Amino acid sequence: MIKSTAISYTLKMNKLYRPGFIRCFSDDNTNHPHPIKRTLKLLRNDMKKVKQFFTPTSENNIDIKREKDHDSTSLDSSEFQTHCDVLIIGGGSIGSSAAYWLKKKARQGLNIVVIERNSPQISNGRAFSTMPVGGLRQQFFLPENIEMSLYGAEFMRNSKDELGVDINFDPQGFLTLASEENAELLNKMSKLQNEFGARTEILTAERLKLKYPWLNVEDVAIGCQGLEKHGWFDADMLVLGLRNKAKEYGVHFIKSELVGFEFQNQPDVIMEGATTETPYSALDKAVVEMSDGETRTIKFAICVLATGSNSEQIARMANIGTGPGILQVPLPIARRENFSYTFKSDDINMPGLGTPCVADWNGMYFRRDGLTGNYIAGFGTNMKSNKELKERIFENTILPNLTRRLNVLQNATVTESLEASYEYNVYDENGIIGTHPYYNNLYIATGFSGLGLQQSPAVGRAISEIIIDGQFRTIDLTRIGFDRLIVDRPMYEYSFM
Repeated sequence: MIKSTAISYTLKMNKLYRPGFIRCFSDDNTNHPHPIKRTLKLLRNDMKKVKQFFTPTSENNIDIKREKDHDSTSLDSSEFQTHCDVLIIGGGSIGSSAAYWLKKKARQGLNIVVIERNSPQISNGRAFSTMPVGGLRQQFFLPENIEMSLYGAEFMRNSKDELGVDINFDPQGFLTLASEENAELLNKMSKLQNEFGARTEILTAERLKLKYPWLNVEDVAIGCQGLEKHGWFDADMLVLGLRNKAKEYGVHFIKSELVGFEFQNQPDVIMEGATTETPYSALDKAVVEMSDGETRTIKFAICVLATGSNSEQIARMANIGTGPGILQVPLPIARRENFSYTFKSDDINMPGLGTPCVADWNGMYFRRDGLTGNYIAGFGTNMKSNKELKERIFENTILPNLTRRLNVLQNATVTESLEASYEYNVYDENGIIGTHPYYNNLYIATGFSGLGLQQSPAVGRAISEIIIDGQFRTIDLTRIGFDRLIVDRPMYEYSFM
């Protein structure tokens, strides 16, 4: 475990919000709201529950919602929440998961608000922020990533019970290929994965050739195949399922953009390790701009930062990366682009229905897409947005690699090209989760570098645990907290995709 010796807190008075301790705010900014107001609020909540009871929430209704404009699901200004217990910035998979788990645990005990700049939009059956590959795998080197992905797999297998929707998990598996240079590492990774409960097996080149005759293994030393809980899923349904269930529990989603924070000086707090003579300032309010241009504030007890690729900019609004002492350390998150392509081939010997998602050691991957002879291919490498590159990358990079790897591929016609951005931790390419060392009412969940979707169930639950219980309970994620940035102990992950 990494423990930061550079950070400690000494409180003269107990005025900071500690993990596991939540101070609630009432509608009129006092701890004792008027009895009539409280009664009316309880009656409104009861009427909502009655309405939800008599309103069908079948899987078919969820499918209908996918085709609608989800901007209408956010609160309008008349329902704006001026105070909340937990404010979550970001309504994607991580933010929605955190809201879902917090509200599931606390129900009416917590007022939770999620602010999101854009509500999920569905276009051609896909959300604007998700990639079609929707990969689910546990072929990692760090125990934390193995355990989070295992938890995500179990959650998705039970998505109907948890969320009331089917995320269409397709357990065709993942097959990772390695050259002689990478074979030893892949062997070690497989042994570690099995120790933590992820079932993977090593296949020699000869076994690969027998099992997958269409695969060219001339330059392949070994392959590692996931035997269960590996495959792909409908990423849109996961995000929308988490979001809709959180709303059903009573979470408020507000379409707005964060433009700043307001701070509260707390001279009673002494921060050791922060070389500043100014009084300690805690995060107190979020300043947001509504869709009509109006600026409003939301007072919170706890804030969760889950804004993906915008995380560094949001952190700077809290002086993270620009302030003195500990605040000099930035949140090292950048935006990266990923390109994928749907292509069709008429070759009759192309990989069949039982084909796993194949990941080459150079970062290329491909798999089947549906039952009509379509395939998806792309590169797991990180790129900056470049329209010209997007138009050339399939023909110049992906197709030559596919032709080299597939014995049977003679022609391929691109039917769709997709580009998606995601957050990328430039420090060690791994997620950052937990309390910020200066603001102990600020929780960070970002930087998962392409793994956020499959790990979102575990990350959301972990955030709920450290807020409500004061510690990680399901999976200990202490080593991938913000402290490692301060003591300069990167947690590198080794992945072939």
